[in-house]
Amino acid sequence: MAKEKRSSLFRKVLVFILLVLFIIIALMGQFGYIDLAALDDAMEPFLGNRPFQTEPQTAVVPPLTEVSASGEWWEVYFTTPDGETNHISSKLVEYITRAQETIHIASYEFNLDEVADALIAAHNRGVEVQFMTDDERGIEGDEKDGHGQFARLERAGIEVNDDDRGGLMHNKFWIFDGKVVWTGSTNITINGTTKNNNNVIVFNSPLIAEIYEREFQEMWTDGEFGITSTSTVDLQHVVINETPITVLFGAEDEVGIELAELLGTAETSIRFMAYSFTDDDMGGTLLQRAQNEVDVMEIFEKTGSETEYSEMSMLYCADIPVLQDGNPNKLHHKVLIIDKHIVVTGSFNFSESADKKNDENLVIIDSAEIAEEYLKEFDRRWAEAQEVDPTDIPCK
Repeated sequence: MAKEKRSSLFRKVLVFILLVLFIIIALMGQFGYIDLAALDDAMEPFLGNRPFQTEPQTAVVPPLTEVSASGEWWEVYFTTPDGETNHISSKLVEYITRAQETIHIASYEFNLDEVADALIAAHNRGVEVQFMTDDERGIEGDEKDGHGQFARLERAGIEVNDDDRGGLMHNKFWIFDGKVVWTGSTNITINGTTKNNNNVIVFNSPLIAEIYEREFQEMWTDGEFGITSTSTVDLQHVVINETPITVLFGAEDEVGIELAELLGTAETSIRFMAYSFTDDDMGGTLLQRAQNEVDVMEIFEKTGSETEYSEMSMLYCADIPVLQDGNPNKLHHKVLIIDKHIVVTGSFNFSESADKKNDENLVIIDSAEIAEEYLKEFDRRWAEAQEVDPTDIPCK
């Protein structure tokens, strides 16, 4: 009889402990410390039910949303600040959801919950997710209000690394399954996708993905950053459907020199949208081309454009058409359009830091079709831009 009482007491204590444990796990799930859906997925084959009553995690493929513009192997998107929906985020989530094997990310900063959710779901269905970010704006910034997404990824088992150095890991590129590359000027943040003027270009090309994967592995596997990184610029030129494309990485590929030389080839027109433009060589080349009857027009982000380091004063005082952006937040583009058929875009600000210190990427695309889309964006931004106040720019 005593033995039966002890056995009954043991069962009651065990049930109590399991109940407390169940409650603790459920609470941790509510606060994001445990992925309850993944736990249900793991336990269902053994228990025959889902103890936490979550929905099964299936790789539901959503329909494609409307794109800004697309071709057979490319897509272009522009942010619509203060629009009703975040179409940039929605499109990125679609690509994450479609990934089957790998998602490799080099992104300066990050604070979008819906993208974090999609990455965790991808990881839980077996996709390799690796996230390289900046040590300050990425990892340290994750402790600020409205952030915490990197911590969520790590708790879910996703690897997150940073550059751990003085220069910036300023890239904004994503590689999906070694076949698709997402890049441009857009930080995957609330400001980057909903408040600032930005662009995204997507390449459905294993050839371009191979170039970006090589750069990703330099950072992720080899720990190479900045000016000391290995340059493989001779391997970074491809032709897709008769469209020449060059990819350049800062700081190892001497991007500033390449861009100054490219500007020097302009014959009819140059359109420029710049968050930061302090490169004297590029500024001098723009002035020279304008003096040789090339039609030059530029939009500067207002913040910083009136300082002594900016190229705006020099161009403005030379009577070259320049305006300051009209977005109350930021014009964050880093875009050149030359002769209506060459487009330059990426994370690369036209500055010494981008050229000599940071990790950056930039693409040069010779396509009138793609250039047309960027010219439309230039015209939209020009229409809302503001005249430079002459009292702010004392010309000699």
